[in-house]
Amino acid sequence: MKSLPTKADAKGASFTVADFIEAGGDRLRLSVVAGGRSLGRMVEEPIINRPGLALAGFYDYFAWRRLHLMGRGELAYLRSLDAATRLGRFQAMIDRKAYCFIFTNGHVPSRDEIDLAEASGAIMLSTPLKTRVFANQAAFVLERLAAPSATVYGTMVEVAGVGVLFEGDPGLGKSETALGLVKRGAALVADDLTCVRKDVGNDTLYGSASESTAGFMEIRGIGIVHIPSMFGVNAVREEKRVQLVVTFKLLEDVRGEVDRIGQKRRFRTILGVDVPNVVIPVSEGRDLVNLVETAVQQQKLIFAGHHPVTDLSIRLRRRAAQTRHNITSNREKRNG
Repeated sequence: MKSLPTKADAKGASFTVADFIEAGGDRLRLSVVAGGRSLGRMVEEPIINRPGLALAGFYDYFAWRRLHLMGRGELAYLRSLDAATRLGRFQAMIDRKAYCFIFTNGHVPSRDEIDLAEASGAIMLSTPLKTRVFANQAAFVLERLAAPSATVYGTMVEVAGVGVLFEGDPGLGKSETALGLVKRGAALVADDLTCVRKDVGNDTLYGSASESTAGFMEIRGIGIVHIPSMFGVNAVREEKRVQLVVTFKLLEDVRGEVDRIGQKRRFRTILGVDVPNVVIPVSEGRDLVNLVETAVQQQKLIFAGHHPVTDLSIRLRRRAAQTRHNITSNREKRNG
């Protein structure tokens, strides 16, 4: 069985300026004005920066690793300077390793600024979006690109609103179980390979399918099926938070190891995030669809603060205490 990515793998992804432009697509509407040969440059810090103080000639703590946004305010200030000073400010930022400038509101750099960028290997981009809109959208794109991520062997579905990732050796019924759940109202997220990304800010995980396989499943003996065509568009999800990992194992491989009471909670570490984990033994005649649905409902109760094992233990202790009290009372009555 393939292991899931652990805490050691929970590092942010690296990407280039070209990756940022491609990922932005219609959302950012970026065009390259200068520095096309430098688009392979790695983005040092996935953050947008407005270089106000640097434009004024103050370079202490200059955040050169970031992408520098040239909005109306920045451009109005630069255009108020004489040509030599204006170019000098750009040159000073480039000398301090600034590598990418983004002009908003449809503005483009001047000819001398373009020549300076081409000569120094800096990149200048332009977008028709307003500065505020671009900054908000770019932050989303940069976060997605920089998020720690991994592709794991497993099938993922949404069951009763909970994102469930199935793992286990081939042939144990992961896809068949997912199909059975979809027929009962669940939604497919990914089959066989699941792309997992980490939301660093919230320390949560999200699973999705690759663009090429989204909506498709492979069912042994039947072949490739397209879930939206068979069950409708509501039977698929583009992305879902990973809230439960269900591990399928052969019964003989876990005999004597399964916690029959469920007293000890298990977790699976993926990209440094601990996700609740349930091991379901697989054997002939077991209804895996029903078992997964039950595991999900059980997990929802736990999320809500209800712990069946603890509740049962409290009930048994109360009953035992009541029984002892009754015995003591009866003994005292007989002795009295």
